[in-house]
Amino acid sequence: MGKESPDTILTIENLVMAFGGLMALYKPDIRVKRGSITAIIGPNGAGKTTLFNIITGFLKPDEGSVQFNGNSIKGLKPHEISKMGISRTFQTVELFDNMTVLENVMLGFHTKEIKSFILSGLRTSRLRNHENEIRKKSEELLKFIGLHQKWGEMANNLPLGEQKILEIGRALASSPTLLCLDEPAAGLNETESYRASSLINAIREKGTTILLVEHDMKVIMNISDQIVVLNYGQKIACGTPEEIQRNVQVIEAYLGDEGNYVKD
Repeated sequence: MGKESPDTILTIENLVMAFGGLMALYKPDIRVKRGSITAIIGPNGAGKTTLFNIITGFLKPDEGSVQFNGNSIKGLKPHEISKMGISRTFQTVELFDNMTVLENVMLGFHTKEIKSFILSGLRTSRLRNHENEIRKKSEELLKFIGLHQKWGEMANNLPLGEQKILEIGRALASSPTLLCLDEPAAGLNETESYRASSLINAIREKGTTILLVEHDMKVIMNISDQIVVLNYGQKIACGTPEEIQRNVQVIEAYLGDEGNYVKD
């Protein structure tokens, strides 16, 4: 592989991943530009979540390469990849229901600084200062994502839209340079989807690169700079929202009538 452009934060080449006789991914090449919002779309079974799991260390591909900031992350553990600056959310919201909104975000900071867990039984002055600092950062993050007024509520009492916002917030606690969002608008109504889209744009404006998998075409077409289309594990198209809407192969494989969608 040649020298990568400094504008490229993530480079995926020739990925192959099979589960038994099922080919989940077959040699997609993907480049994610630093500071962009890139969407991965395609029918169910296209390989989107498998791709996310490879990028974030939950799966090791059979073949191919994954480079983040010019360094190979293929085969690294999830916590190792997280330390390098990649964070993610999941299709199914994974919050700690028995914790408050604030505690869930604080846990994200603790994950970044794992030593605080080791020291948790030692109520030293240094540890108290550390806890206060994490609390302050968490409160600031809750303001950014718009949940500061619900800091004391239990996570499981939030509506789904706010639970998804909270999960994004917790992922941001590790200060990622690349944030991978797995279906952030799934199950949301139009108002909740708009709120999630606005937050994603705000995160990008602060300099974080976004890679997302999503089925909501209104969300995708409104916020994405680049769209990559997978079908049966292969990349069949890559381009701007306007280019993807006009791509006959994409319309036939996935978009159908939604290919006529026009951005707001």
